[in-house]
Amino acid sequence: MSQKLEDILKEKGPIKKIGVIGMGYVGIPAAALFADSDRFDHVLGFQRNSPSSGYKIDMLNRGESPLKGEEPGLEELLQKVVEAGKFECTPDFSRIAELDAVTLAIQTPFADSKALEPDFGALKEGIRNAGRYLQPSMLVVLESTITPGTTDDMARKILEEESGLVAGEDFALAHAPERVMVGRLLRNIQEHDRIVGGIDEASTDRAVELYSPVLTKGNVIPMTATAAEVTKTAENTFRDLQIAAVNQLALYCESMGINVYDVRTGIDSLKGEGITRAMLWPGAGVGGHCLTKDTYHLERGVKLGNENLDYPENAESIYVLARRVNDFMPVHMYNLTQAALQRINKDIKDSKIAMLGWAFINDSDDARNPPSEPYRDMIVDAGAEILIHDPHVLQYPDVDILKGMEEVISGSDAVVIFTGHKEYFNLKPDVIKKMTGMKTTVIIDGRNVIEPDKFIEAGFIYKGIGRGDKNGHEIIK
Repeated sequence: MSQKLEDILKEKGPIKKIGVIGMGYVGIPAAALFADSDRFDHVLGFQRNSPSSGYKIDMLNRGESPLKGEEPGLEELLQKVVEAGKFECTPDFSRIAELDAVTLAIQTPFADSKALEPDFGALKEGIRNAGRYLQPSMLVVLESTITPGTTDDMARKILEEESGLVAGEDFALAHAPERVMVGRLLRNIQEHDRIVGGIDEASTDRAVELYSPVLTKGNVIPMTATAAEVTKTAENTFRDLQIAAVNQLALYCESMGINVYDVRTGIDSLKGEGITRAMLWPGAGVGGHCLTKDTYHLERGVKLGNENLDYPENAESIYVLARRVNDFMPVHMYNLTQAALQRINKDIKDSKIAMLGWAFINDSDDARNPPSEPYRDMIVDAGAEILIHDPHVLQYPDVDILKGMEEVISGSDAVVIFTGHKEYFNLKPDVIKKMTGMKTTVIIDGRNVIEPDKFIEAGFIYKGIGRGDKNGHEIIK
């Protein structure tokens, strides 16, 4: 541990002013919670005044959340901290010089997952902005999910080049990955344990000081920066693996003519000492910013590591294979749609498809990397017409999303449920049939939200993920 850094931090005193770079699903709730703590005096949220996202600045300064969908307590908290004068949003990055600590919550997608090449463009820009105005004694924390080794390598180099300061001597540097899910952002930040890893002990301690005040149930778990990076990428990789396992099981159950949900209930019923099993749910695919790419960050970290990997020769990574299974599920939804239409002697290229749900997660407007998109593209490429309904997603590049369900369903040959929004759990066969105006309509359930028998009895052609017991049902006319 650098004695110089330790002395500088001691002389500086407690963290009082914080900056959060990136006003998105992670940055907004984090900034609001920092501002609500009586341990901190003021919080600045940094947002580029760009054509696509500059509108957030005025909204946040009015205490309004630009995040749509259900986020309990977020807008009320924003109003509280804005009215108290403890939070403001600004496009002026020079104000970083006023701060004691700055965090970066910026997306880190993959430009090419096969070549394991991440797109760190936005993150690098954010780090450069922090570096330009970095002052001695400041703490910089990367919250973005990154390839293991990034904090102590790429981030350190950029900050040092821009500032002329030395990490671990003049300023503290750490990684504290976000662990949030849309729909429960505030609760997750407060209640989940916080992983904090500095490039040295002084940096770790300073980051622990930053995050401890916002936790209610969660604890801070200190470790090295690289260990923190691996923790985040691995926990999302494991979740993706668990989803892939149940998705593969669902495909097996369809092939064997049985109900995957019966099997899942049976497996999940075995409880007791030494049994640590987490049975997740099958579905139409995995989306979002994290699970779709964090496996590749972990794989890239291994390839950039210092030691050779001892692993079965020529064997594919089970994590990458899991990604392939989950990426296949929208293709399977297309196959189910095609097979169901064939049961009524309908070619998919001559069909009209109503897609219910564009967001990747229920009751949210989060449409980052949705599995609905590859399905929609396959439908369009096949020559079919497709209309999309989502009650939460307001817009998406080059895709028209409608708010009127009847408008979307009217005249449809197939109704395809892609997202488990609560509105879709109340779908009634007679209402849907009246909307379609068709004698026989196909319905494909990708999230197990409808009761198959009710729709089958009403004359629908039903197919669902993992419903081998129903997918070949007798057609009732």
